[in-house]
Amino acid sequence: MVEQDYQELTAEEAELYDRQIRLWGLENQKKLRNSKILIAGINGLGAEIAKNIILAGVKSVTFLDSKSVSKLDFASQFFIPRTDENKLRAEASLPRAQALNPMVELTADTGNLHEKDEEFFKKFDVIVIIEGKMSEQIRIDNICRANNIKFFAADMWGLFGFSFSDLQEHEFAEDIIKHKVVSKPNEKVKTEPIKTTSKRSLNFPSLETAIAFDYNSPAFVKRMKKSGPAPLVMKILQTFREQENRDPLPENREEDIKKLLSIRDSLSNSEQVTDIYFEHVFGQISPSAAILGGSVAQEIIKTVSQKDAPHYNYFFFDPQTACGYIEAIGV
Repeated sequence: MVEQDYQELTAEEAELYDRQIRLWGLENQKKLRNSKILIAGINGLGAEIAKNIILAGVKSVTFLDSKSVSKLDFASQFFIPRTDENKLRAEASLPRAQALNPMVELTADTGNLHEKDEEFFKKFDVIVIIEGKMSEQIRIDNICRANNIKFFAADMWGLFGFSFSDLQEHEFAEDIIKHKVVSKPNEKVKTEPIKTTSKRSLNFPSLETAIAFDYNSPAFVKRMKKSGPAPLVMKILQTFREQENRDPLPENREEDIKKLLSIRDSLSNSEQVTDIYFEHVFGQISPSAAILGGSVAQEIIKTVSQKDAPHYNYFFFDPQTACGYIEAIGV
């Protein structure tokens, strides 16, 4: 992680971030103001994450994306004008993103993720990988672990999405509310809230460790019955991307669903993932991207400020229940 020398906020910054300073404090805003964020993959989900952290007032955000704008992007990527189809997504996203907060340094990098070496990633405090192959995510997470950089991976397929965080050894402060009895003897019991701050730490597993579990083990099958099959759905979609070098496409709907079902059957004997799951994994849906993007951005803010407990270590948004939930996998 880049060594920090927290600089004081200017008067203009203090005025702009006044409400946030009241919410999470001046010191935490200074931490945000000195953080450098990389978002690799500026699709609809990436745009939602970028929007929130730019408004929060980080030091800089780099958009790394070599893809061109397609019609599918217009369903959820609000930074890109419709006149910019076929332009590079990273560059097309800059003007509207910069308008959100001129004080944040924004950069577009149109290079390929797999061509970036360790020296490139060492410039950042937090790295977010979207649309990356699992093998590439593991490579970058290992680089992050070697350099004390906080790592996030997130993806969304249609209505289904997930995020993963590897914060390594992460320390944070958490406010705890207790109630103290203030009434006198023989009076009706009265209490008042007392806030105390507790310092805690969590040790996160690597992505490589987190994904190395047996989907057919009794423990995992039992877990799926309790919380849902989202981890297996994620694995199926990631395997499809690894094999096909793309995500499921609306124009290939029938063919891609057959491939997804074949992958499902090869990975697991579970009946938890029904065929209907794969009816909703095409493109990106703006409301779902907003939910997951807001969650990831909030986790980045919590990570940088070291305030409040982070998600440990997966977050899933399940379209079958329209709910999100946290799952600790590989810990």
